[in-house]
Order: sequence, then structure tokens, then C-alpha cells
Amino acid sequence: MRHIISILMENEAGALSRVAGLFSARGYNIESLTVAPTEDASLSRMTIVTTGTEAIIEQITKQLNKLIDVVKLADISEGGHIERELMLIKLRASSNTLREEIKRMADIFNGRILDVTEGTYTVELTGSGEKLDAFIGSLDHSTILETVRSGATGISRGERALQI
Repeated sequence: MRHIISILMENEAGALSRVAGLFSARGYNIESLTVAPTEDASLSRMTIVTTGTEAIIEQITKQLNKLIDVVKLADISEGGHIERELMLIKLRASSNTLREEIKRMADIFNGRILDVTEGTYTVELTGSGEKLDAFIGSLDHSTILETVRSGATGISRGERALQI
């Protein structure tokens, strides 16, 4: 089962490598990982998407809690949550027909065209991973030049909050 683990951790050099090392040492896979400072400059929030049985996820969270840099963590996929992913995709737009098709698809998926050159369009999309996959699936794959995805990030719904 897919899990999203949010971690508040000290914003210190080497913290990310210790978390990644924990996963690799135990043979666990990280599907995606995002990290950025919070409103408190001394803390970062890391969001890890991984898969595993309940026992494996419990083992991962116990091991993460043992790391000195980890202040607090939560498996936000256990309750109501909002998750989003960012994708930038560069598409071949060498004809008027392709340009119109890209504009139409970007509108349908609530995307924004960020860059236009003589032969390319770069589109920004945010949403669930399924939405981004659907956008890619709706395109002629020969038009895709490059794709960059951030991986999922998320936050709990309602009053639940990951804070110290």
C-alpha cells in the first residue's frame, strides 16, 4: 500500500542523507521525496512517498523516529489529506495543429503554458499523480521532449497539523 510520510526535521547538513541512508540500508524504496524549509528556518519538512505493508511502514516510522534530526513525523495517508504534484513538460509544437492541440489539452487539465519557442511549448500542471499521468496519456508520445515531476507533497485536512 502507498503511504505518504511527512517529517519535521532539523534543517541541518546531512539530515537528508541520513533519512535516505535509512531507507537504502533496509532495502526500502522511496517513490518520491520532497524537502524544503518551513516557516521556522531551523526546521525542514520532508515528504516521502513509499509503499509497503503496515508492518514495513511501522518499522520505517520507528527507525525514522530514532534519527536525531527528526523532530516529529506522521503518516498523513492514514487520514484525510490533500496531495499535489508539480509537472513541467516540454512538448514539440512545430505546427499550428500541434500548438492548438497543446493549448486545448492544457486548458482541459487546468495547466499553464509557461514558455513558447518556435518549436516547443512548456506546460506546467499541478494535481494528483493520476491527473498528471492522464495528461501524459492523452498526448502523442512523439511530441514529448522532456518531463520533470516533483513527486507528491501533502498536508493533512482539517485541524490535524504536523507541528512541534
